[in-house]
Amino acid sequence: MALDKRGTKNERKYEKDSELQFKISVRRNKLLGLWAAGRMGLDGAAAESYAKEVVAADFEEVGDEDVIRKIAKDFADKGVTASTDEIRRELGRAELTATDQMEAEQAAGS
Repeated sequence: MALDKRGTKNERKYEKDSELQFKISVRRNKLLGLWAAGRMGLDGAAAESYAKEVVAADFEEVGDEDVIRKIAKDFADKGVTASTDEIRRELGRAELTATDQMEAEQAAGS
């Protein structure tokens, strides 16, 4: 009986952690999309729309390459000079920011 309770508790923790990681990933991609939009001269509703496209691009395949490819292609199409390394660095910064924001929101909600 105690083993069943512990197993259920671990499953709930895993689900909660997985959900949090998904939310961080979505937030990260939105932040990255807003950065890229700014680099392409988009603002306001156009920037928000582009950020949503970046979030959607992440569902094409596992990992970050789909997002990086999308932004690199869009930059090339718009004549924006940026290496994939620069995009990856910004992705890392966006990840840290998204994690900090989600942790702060969870702490405020506790």
